Amino acid sequence: MHSGHGPRGFLLVLRDWVPVMAVVWTYSLLRGYGARTPWGPYLWPQQRADELLGFGETLTVRLQHGLWTPGSPHWYDYAAVTVYMSHFFMVFVVLAVLWRRRHDRFRHLLTCYLVLTFAGFATYILYPAVPPWLASQEGHLPALTRVVSDVLGQSGLPRAASVFENGSQFANDVAAMPSLHSAYPAMLLFFFWPTAARWLRVLLVAYPLAMTFTLVYGAEHFLVDVFVGWAYAAAAVYGVRWLRERRRTRSLAASRPAPAAAAGAGVRTTVGTGRLDP
Repeated sequence: MHSGHGPRGFLLVLRDWVPVMAVVWTYSLLRGYGARTPWGPYLWPQQRADELLGFGETLTVRLQHGLWTPGSPHWYDYAAVTVYMSHFFMVFVVLAVLWRRRHDRFRHLLTCYLVLTFAGFATYILYPAVPPWLASQEGHLPALTRVVSDVLGQSGLPRAASVFENGSQFANDVAAMPSLHSAYPAMLLFFFWPTAARWLRVLLVAYPLAMTFTLVYGAEHFLVDVFVGWAYAAAAVYGVRWLRERRRTRSLAASRPAPAAAAGAGVRTTVGTGRLDP
């Protein structure tokens, strides 16, 4: 457990958190450059997969036609905004709690987060993918609304909404496959599930499901983007866990005395008698 107080605590904060912020900033910058690939972006595979899952129509179109009311947000629209925005701080809140209470788990979860994040970035370069809202703007889908952006604008938060509308140097409109918005909640689920209490498991399951509804209903991602995000999260968590267990096993094996040395240490020869005494 780290107290975070005094000179030593300050140095621990610098040691553990400055690299994290540097990595996040680097990823954000590279994410913007990732939009300038010479190939793609791709739409047909994920759109076709969603149409199959939606029995002929994408789930985003079905949900918005059934639930969205232009100019009059419902309670679930505001809930969707809250869930969507939690993506930008939830993992860091959990990391901060672990940093104070379980530093070994802090480093473990941080490794999973970094592996997952950069695996997603590599995929954005190799497979730039069009999200539903952009497919709608290009005429490949019926008219759709970016629900989070629209609700933020109607709520008197134009600055937050402008991030969606105008982008920035860190923006990448075709960074949709996999959905890291869905991958991070799934990462928390896979990471904490083995040791979580029953009430916490309910929250761990509810959070990814709520994020899935938000992303698909809000036209931010196709459902297949979410599924791929879950797969990436599982690969990151269980892959890192396997590597840690393998390293721990090797360390234990290296710390044990060799069998021959152990046998030699347990017996001695009595000179002149030809017998072995324990």
